[in-house]
Amino acid sequence: MAVLTAFTSAADMARQADVATLEDAERYVAHLRDTASSHEAWAIAGDDVLWGLVCVTVDEGNRSGWFWYWMTSTARGRGWTSRAAATVADWALSERGLERLELGHRVNNPESGRVARAAGFLKEGTERGKFLVDGQRVDVDTYGRLRSDPPPTFRPIPMVDVG
Repeated sequence: MAVLTAFTSAADMARQADVATLEDAERYVAHLRDTASSHEAWAIAGDDVLWGLVCVTVDEGNRSGWFWYWMTSTARGRGWTSRAAATVADWALSERGLERLELGHRVNNPESGRVARAAGFLKEGTERGKFLVDGQRVDVDTYGRLRSDPPPTFRPIPMVDVG
């Protein structure tokens, strides 16, 4: 139920996945938890409430990952996404053994860029007209973080593996 609530918390969540029913939410979670998938997902939660998610979709062959995150509308603006993203990125580039992380965000979502930069990602460029959103072409800013990049200064959050 928490995932369905998250996806119905804000209109922009529709860009993350097609989750409109409880069954959709269950499929979404099952896909993330499937050991055959390349997703390594970490929930941002507290007081038994799901606030968001940080995930790395791993490309083992290139020792890299596509980095993505979302936060419910009620939890935005508290710095949790930045801290969680920095924590997971550090883990992925050290303990997980990846060498490169990359992400992209719509230019009309500057907060996502602030999260990326706070997590140590460097802007690498802009893909013009990448997405079609509500009939309009939208540019996407791309970011990367290498294992050799200097890590950001941040207060890590605890990472708990619940299997």
